[in-house]
Amino acid sequence: MKTVLVVDDSAFMRKILKITLETNGFVVIGEAENGTTAVELYTKHKPDIVTMDVTMKGMDGIEVTRRIIKMNSNAKILIVSSMGQELVVKDAIRSGAKGFIVKPFQEGQLLEAMRKL
Repeated sequence: MKTVLVVDDSAFMRKILKITLETNGFVVIGEAENGTTAVELYTKHKPDIVTMDVTMKGMDGIEVTRRIIKMNSNAKILIVSSMGQELVVKDAIRSGAKGFIVKPFQEGQLLEAMRKL
C-alpha cells in the first residue's frame, strides 16, 4: 500500500482527500495545514506520495515542493489546487511536482493521477 501525506490549508479538503484515498487503498500517514508542518511530516514519515495545495499561509505549496525535492529528488508530489492557470502549473512542474489536478476534482481524476505517480 502506498503511503500519502495530505497537505492543504482547508480541513474540509484534507478530509475529502483522506477519505477518498483511504477508500481506494492508500494509507494517509499524515496531514498538514501549512508548509512548515508539511516539510516536518515529510522528513519524519517519508511518504510515497504527497498531495500538495498551492495556496497556503506562510510557505506556499510551490516552495514546499522545492524543499521536499531538495531532500529527495525522487519525491512524488501531486499538486491539488484550485489555481489551474498555466503559469502556476508550469511553476509547480518546474519545482519538481510530478502531476497537477485542479479543484474541484472528480474522484476518478484524483485516483488516475495518483496511480500515474
